[in-house]
Amino acid sequence: MQTTMLRAGAMCNARHIPRDETAPRKLLLVDDHELVRCGVKALYTELQGVRLDWIEARSLQEALDIYANEGEGEIDAVLLDLNLADCKGLQGLRQFLREHPGARIAVFSGTQDEFVVRQARALGAVGYVQKGGAAAEMHETLSALLWPMGGPQHRNHASTSALFPRFPTSAMYDRVTEFGSRHLEILELVLSGCTNQEISNSMNLSLGTVKNYVSSLLLAMDVKSRSHMVSLFR
Repeated sequence: MQTTMLRAGAMCNARHIPRDETAPRKLLLVDDHELVRCGVKALYTELQGVRLDWIEARSLQEALDIYANEGEGEIDAVLLDLNLADCKGLQGLRQFLREHPGARIAVFSGTQDEFVVRQARALGAVGYVQKGGAAAEMHETLSALLWPMGGPQHRNHASTSALFPRFPTSAMYDRVTEFGSRHLEILELVLSGCTNQEISNSMNLSLGTVKNYVSSLLLAMDVKSRSHMVSLFR
């Protein structure tokens, strides 16, 4: 019991370390496209008058190594792409939080499927940054990510509502929550744009097994095609 409480306390402290609001913020950007990394760094050199120091990683493993070497609490936020060379879908988020439960991770993705967003939040992501969003929206999301209580230019003005896209109440999402964990993982990967072969490689399942899972998802969702199923969440 005492060990569990100590771990919980360490996680809380890692996520909410009191510090000077005007001190430079350090962010870890995990994306396998150099052009994307360069664009984000060029657009966001500072926020609310505070310098942003970006650290880049091209793969999940590289990001995990960097985070471990920097030390818990030294990196203020992580922007994590969903589809990297060494992980697909939300598997990277799961692994990162398993190894570093105190990390403040925002998913950084080109997709805005309701199911993926909700699953990311349920798994422990603190934000969801859409790559194709307007610059002003990303500015607001990054500010909320780095300063949950408003920051130096917006004191005592919480802006955490900007951290996740808003969706209307969805009966479709309620329906898929009845699926088993393996079905949910495969659905995440399908919605992230992965092919059956990529899912097979990522989850160490045979191609035939993946096809069976996808077929059962189509049947459960009462649709005839993969594209139709994906469209239900957009």
